[in-house]
Amino acid sequence: MSAKRKLSDSGALAAIAQAPPDVPRPLRVVVAAHSHPEVSNGGAEIAAFELFRGLQAEAECEAWFLGCDRDGEADRPGAILSQPFSDREYLYLPRAFDWFKFANRDSRFPAEIERLFAGLAPDVVHFHHYIVFGVEVFQHLRRAVPKCRILLTLHEYLAICHHFGQMVTKPHRNLCYQSSPVRCQRCFPEFGRSDFFLRERYIRRFLDLVDGFIAPSRFLAERYIAWGIPAAKMTVLENVSPAAPPAAAAQTIDGPLRIGFFGQISGLKGINVLLDAAEILLEQDCADVTLEIFGDYRGQPPDFQAEFLDRLQKAGRNVRFHGPYDRQRVDRLMQSVHAVLIPSIWWENSPVVIQEALRNHRPIICSDIGGMAEKVRDGVDGFHFPVGSPVALAALLRRFAANPEPLLRRAAEMQAHPAQENALQAHLRLYRAQCAAG
Repeated sequence: MSAKRKLSDSGALAAIAQAPPDVPRPLRVVVAAHSHPEVSNGGAEIAAFELFRGLQAEAECEAWFLGCDRDGEADRPGAILSQPFSDREYLYLPRAFDWFKFANRDSRFPAEIERLFAGLAPDVVHFHHYIVFGVEVFQHLRRAVPKCRILLTLHEYLAICHHFGQMVTKPHRNLCYQSSPVRCQRCFPEFGRSDFFLRERYIRRFLDLVDGFIAPSRFLAERYIAWGIPAAKMTVLENVSPAAPPAAAAQTIDGPLRIGFFGQISGLKGINVLLDAAEILLEQDCADVTLEIFGDYRGQPPDFQAEFLDRLQKAGRNVRFHGPYDRQRVDRLMQSVHAVLIPSIWWENSPVVIQEALRNHRPIICSDIGGMAEKVRDGVDGFHFPVGSPVALAALLRRFAANPEPLLRRAAEMQAHPAQENALQAHLRLYRAQCAAG
């Protein structure tokens, strides 16, 4: 990582080259996310950064990336915006943030972000999140660049649900189908019903400034439309993903069936479903399946970390923990397993793991709800099992261990979805349509 460079001065930012009248002006796009892939490896920031990289390669575009670093030195004096990676990438170091209303309490932020937006003069700012920035960022952008089109990709249900935006009840982790002040207070009795009413009003006030919403799954789009986002403002578009790697060699099974879990290790990602299924397989003397865990648990609450490490220590020989991995290794790691397991117990939206598995021609075994069931066609891209059921998962894995032919056939026939392959151009078409409408 290069040394951090301070943000260019206001004079340099304001000096935007003007094209001659007969030369079409490039489309100027800022892609913004609540983090940066160099800081964290979440799906939203990866999707946002891949979009930025794709736009950079388009001759008709000028693109910038605006990320955040929550672990940076937020309290140090001086600039809150820096350029640690390139002159096209900005990083915001936040201070105080209200996670209940997604309100930015950093007094330095409004002037600095408006100055940046005014200097870049974008035609489109495409947010892949509003956390860390705060929902007020849409108002700051509207004030700084009145004609700019504001787009927002929705990655989970944060505006609807205070429980990490995952619409699962607390503490029992039952699936939640609809929010309301009464329902939400049952999960969070420390807040009053009026608090949840006012929370929704506050968030909606700023979301009203957004010109267009993007949902990577129809399921998520329908949830937000039911909540109140105008259907006319909603577009379903797949996230941009990295280019496909070289074709993997044809799969063979010359030992135990290797099932890989990739990504964030948490309760809602279904890690306990995996571990419970592994115990069942051992009890049934099924020795032909190993569950390979690739991921990181260190960002989770201390009680979860302790529980996971304890379970891992007691796990049998059919569970192997490989720890965190970086994005450069994911294709090679995925090609080392026979199938990818996504046992999430929440609705999910469009997990980046699904895109990664598809481009590596690895069948996906996933829970039968939400964006997972939508993205993974049962019997085509992979196989579904009832959400939260380690018994059903163990039975499915035991069946594949006895007869791996269905998995091998899926791997040989799998293709990336057309929406995934054409995602960048679909985004560009949406940008042009938004600018024409504005």
